[in-house]
Amino acid sequence: MTLVLAAAATFLFTVVLTIAGVGAAFVLIPVFIGLGVGVHTAMATALLLNAVAMVVASTRFLRKRLIEWRTAVPLLIVASALSPLGAWISTGLDRTVLLWLFVGFLVFAALMMLFHRPRPRAEGASRAVLMGIGVGAGGLAGFIGGLLGVGGGNIIVPALVAAGFDPKKASATTSFVVIFSSLTGFLGHASLAGMDAGLVLSTGAASALGALGGAWLMTERLQSRQVKIAIGVVLLGIAVKMILGLV
Repeated sequence: MTLVLAAAATFLFTVVLTIAGVGAAFVLIPVFIGLGVGVHTAMATALLLNAVAMVVASTRFLRKRLIEWRTAVPLLIVASALSPLGAWISTGLDRTVLLWLFVGFLVFAALMMLFHRPRPRAEGASRAVLMGIGVGAGGLAGFIGGLLGVGGGNIIVPALVAAGFDPKKASATTSFVVIFSSLTGFLGHASLAGMDAGLVLSTGAASALGALGGAWLMTERLQSRQVKIAIGVVLLGIAVKMILGLV
């Protein structure tokens, strides 16, 4: 019964969060723990599922030419380089204060997604501009992600939309980057706990199917405005989850 519930939750959340490009690990970890899975096993499994889902989704996004490689590659490099710096600085700061500040950022970003309409400045921009956006978004996501110990996807998506990216391209580009950040986190947590083969197989299949469904909805059924609203709702959901954990 536990595997059925875990697979059902994985499918549902993966469909919704693939549309936003942020991955479902932040929701699946507490779900798995609530079902009796060990903490590190839950974290490792959820991060592996993130990578599985984003690989499946990115395959479709690649065929639809939604991934902006000139932004994605520098974004990935800079985020990976600055994440350890953020983690190092965080050791001397009050984590609770930082998390409240991050909640404020998420609420602001969510409201921007829901109500603000930035001009699509990134469309047709030069290679240098697109690379610059990648460096800026990667630096922000890597540093803040390392500082707070959170995934960078929920930082990257609103940053790219604010820079003028079409919401679909912002989501697709972020999905590609999330593959690598999730795999890095998976390797770290997997070394601390054994993996449950049954859990991995059942939720892995659900994650792949959910990613297929979410990517199909994003590319074929939803308009850019609707994707932008979905991203805003997801960011608000993340903020509410963090607030509940802080109070």
